[in-house]
Amino acid sequence: MAVNISIPKGTRDFLPVTMQRRNYIFSILRDVFCLHGYQPIETPAMEDLSTLLGKYGEEGDKLLFRILNSGDFLGKVTEEEFKLKNLNKLASLICEKGLRYDLTVPFARFVVMHRNELTFPFKRYQIQPVWRADRPQKGRYREFYQCDVDVVGSDSLLNELELLQIIEDVFIRLKLDVTIILNNRKILHGIATYLDCADKLTDITVAIDKLDKIGQEGVLKELNEKGFSSEMINKLIPILEFSSKQNTNEEVIGFTRNILIDEIGKKGIEEMDIVLNYAKESGVSSKIKFDISLARGLSYYTGTILEVKANNVEMGSICGGGRYDNLTGIFGMPGVSGVGMSFGADRIYDVLESLGKFPEEVNSSTKVLFVNFGATEEKYCLQILRKLHTKGISAEIFPDAGAKMKKQMGYADAKKIPYVVIVGENEIKSGKLSLKNMQTGEQKEITVEELLTSNLITQ
Repeated sequence: MAVNISIPKGTRDFLPVTMQRRNYIFSILRDVFCLHGYQPIETPAMEDLSTLLGKYGEEGDKLLFRILNSGDFLGKVTEEEFKLKNLNKLASLICEKGLRYDLTVPFARFVVMHRNELTFPFKRYQIQPVWRADRPQKGRYREFYQCDVDVVGSDSLLNELELLQIIEDVFIRLKLDVTIILNNRKILHGIATYLDCADKLTDITVAIDKLDKIGQEGVLKELNEKGFSSEMINKLIPILEFSSKQNTNEEVIGFTRNILIDEIGKKGIEEMDIVLNYAKESGVSSKIKFDISLARGLSYYTGTILEVKANNVEMGSICGGGRYDNLTGIFGMPGVSGVGMSFGADRIYDVLESLGKFPEEVNSSTKVLFVNFGATEEKYCLQILRKLHTKGISAEIFPDAGAKMKKQMGYADAKKIPYVVIVGENEIKSGKLSLKNMQTGEQKEITVEELLTSNLITQ
């Protein structure tokens, strides 16, 4: 009887060709991160809930995957508490751990725990999976990889510039045309002050952050439902309308300076001006857009915030991040500023695939396949195969001696192996090999030495 098997929604299996393409992305990210002096770390998949809760805002807390306590997880729950069905209270009693929601909060915990072992400013990169109990849809998964770079222990805006340079270096190598979108949470605080609702900064940023998804009417409706007065909403409308137009960065800075009245907001504009000038002076050529509607909903950001979007592709942000001045403080280490960003490997993959941007060679892991005609030929080929391996050339021999030629060639085609070496009785006698190009069909005789030094094979 057939068994109905499946995997959880929002998760995926990855076939070899997919993994090869993913590793292509990871390899470029690692190379660029190392180029800028970042070092690798890893943290556990699960953290204590006390580490995670309250760090992502109310909406983020709802998306945390919680892990049941081992053993008798209902042991701490009284019959009365169980009958009340207070889910939040029950969850706190039966779950002490959760899967990490992102890599930034665990990183802050890591910095505090290992502060005496680190050199500050500390620059790290981390490539690991995270989990969110979100509604699965195109480009949004419940399990996905984040590829983070962060630097902590420095207030310098040169760190923001370095993030812009990393973005440019990565997407030049991936051959993707992108736009970098910038804002500053201090500017959003200034806008909240301008609207006379500085105490509702979180509500404003959460709503504005959805502008691309639900539109201006949706944002205004959400704010109305959260108790914002009509006067506040009417003052916000011109800001949203301005941000929806095609404005130069200089025009956005001028517009924003005219409405900001508090010192925090003015500081945000000053920081934005410095970052934009740094980018211009250092030769960052990627398109950079200052957008005052960019909010990024995570509540720990305090300064520069950024997102990256691929041009000409219907996809959400493929990279995002910002500065956080207070994150380590909640773990008992105040006064350590940090700034970082996360590359969404899964979304980058989807963009590259939709645009056909993966190099053809990424689809193949083996460069050379030796056809296996029988015991004598097999013995001869194994010696050559080993020489290829010692030179770092990926090669394999078909394992089933005497299998039909059609089957062996079909294997090479299916695995997109570009070259096949054919060694029969005649080749052994002559000391030469027949090398077949699987893409062109061209076949020629070469010596073993020519095979080992061929630019076609070694490149």
